[in-house]
Amino acid sequence: MGHADKPADTRAPKSIEHEMEATRERLAGTIDQLVYRASPKTIARREVASVRAHFVDVQGKVRTGNVFKVAGVAVGVVAMIAVLRKVTK
Repeated sequence: MGHADKPADTRAPKSIEHEMEATRERLAGTIDQLVYRASPKTIARREVASVRAHFVDVQGKVRTGNVFKVAGVAVGVVAMIAVLRKVTK
């Protein structure tokens, strides 16, 4: 199928121009959103918020269960390192 088989665009040039401008604006907005979402500052803020949400609830209260789990793992790792150092000496 070539160009001869396509129906002619009967829209007025102004209509086509307005449509193209609207499309450009949508694309510009999408690009701005992508640039914002991919920026290192935005990624860092999102990660900090994620970690904070794991340890603090919506009311601002500390989620002690999660804090104790992480503290327990940290103590376990330190203890394991201490034991491994004693064993290798």
